[in-house]
Amino acid sequence: MNNWKLSPSDFAFLYEECSRCFYLKIARDYQRPRGPFPKIFTIIDGLMKDFFEGKRSEEISPDLPPGVVRHGEKWVESEPIALPGRESTCFIRGKTDTIIEFDDGSYGVIDFKTTQTRREHVSLYGRQLHAYALALEQAARGKFSLSPISILGLLCVEPSDMNRDTDGRVAYLGDVTWIECPRDDEAFHQFLDDVVELLESSDPPGGNPSCTWCQYRDEARRTQL
Repeated sequence: MNNWKLSPSDFAFLYEECSRCFYLKIARDYQRPRGPFPKIFTIIDGLMKDFFEGKRSEEISPDLPPGVVRHGEKWVESEPIALPGRESTCFIRGKTDTIIEFDDGSYGVIDFKTTQTRREHVSLYGRQLHAYALALEQAARGKFSLSPISILGLLCVEPSDMNRDTDGRVAYLGDVTWIECPRDDEAFHQFLDDVVELLESSDPPGGNPSCTWCQYRDEARRTQL
């Protein structure tokens, strides 16, 4: 019986982009080549996390309960998750962006986005947040755990202006937008069930016809001497 390791970061795009690539990565350990990732995004992400660490949640959004931003970038891992009717189990392992510790003793899981996020993306990114929440509340023995998780959401900062100080340094200015992702554990477990059903297949699915990685693999197979 397999115990599939699932990464929350794969839920937002890889699974949606191409089920075949997702299957090959998890079930066959055959990953897409890593593309270049601009260093500037890593720098901005780190600055955002450092800036908001220790801030009161009221400074982020009046829609948030009172609390303090804590626990930036924590590795989390869930215990094995059994799904009804499935032969195999799965577990979630990934690294959170940050967590808010609310004054009432509950917690909020937050993802930072360096862009404007549209409302239609909430369900997509919500899968990541639900995965982190599950891993925190049902943590594997000895792993970082917090409970209960009461709020999931996205903190979006999109640069819209620039300013220059007296030292000649420039700074980007942007609006901060808080978007809450409603928690729906039933829907997330159904999503996990769909994922495990896919992974239990003996053969990879057809995938997305527009996936350039699949097109490359298929063409390489056809032209192999």
